[in-house]
Amino acid sequence: MSSKLTELTASANIELSEENILKLTRYKELVLEWNQKFNLTAITDDEEFDIKHFYDCLLLLKLDEIKGAKKIIDIGTGAGFPGIPLAIMMPDTEFLLLDSLKKRIGFLEFVIEDLGLKKVRAIHARAEELGRDPAYREKYDICVSRAVASLDTLSEFCIPFVKPSGHFVSMKGSAGREELKDAKNAIEILGGKPEDIIEYELVEGDHKRFLISIKKIKSTSKKYPRAGGKPKSKPL
Repeated sequence: MSSKLTELTASANIELSEENILKLTRYKELVLEWNQKFNLTAITDDEEFDIKHFYDCLLLLKLDEIKGAKKIIDIGTGAGFPGIPLAIMMPDTEFLLLDSLKKRIGFLEFVIEDLGLKKVRAIHARAEELGRDPAYREKYDICVSRAVASLDTLSEFCIPFVKPSGHFVSMKGSAGREELKDAKNAIEILGGKPEDIIEYELVEGDHKRFLISIKKIKSTSKKYPRAGGKPKSKPL
């Protein structure tokens, strides 16, 4: 664990316990070890990993809606970002990690067991299919997703999982504001309402990033999410 991460989290008033640090360090070791078998991350430098993966994910803990969540789903989790770092910090919260690539799910299942994350499950599925399943639809306080697709497409993948009065939180890069403008129609159709957009830099001089918080104000129509790749080929 680099000293830069502890410095940054301290400046953001995010408290890392010794156990948190041990689990984050072990998780990073596993990501880098498995990365040699198949692609999990392009970031392999120790400090860069801590800043761009861990610190970026841990900043979600600043959001009030995240703090109070009992059930969180991470769509397109990849190597487990942001779901695993959040789960390490929030051991009493139930997490579901969703990804469409079976190899990644195999990796995440190993991580979950290795780190002893009792309330975390990983599932191999497509969001547009699982979002129609009554066992998952509108069952989550929070849906998070990190740079998976454009926000109009991503909203159709994510908002159906969120219960009314819950939130979809999208982690976006420098085009975040423009994506939100383009996605306003989709968000409204799906029962959401943009509530907050937080602009930040990971380190001074870095490019702008955004946390976009969308509140679910009414149930999503049963028409959504659409199947057959339509959320991506024909965004709302």
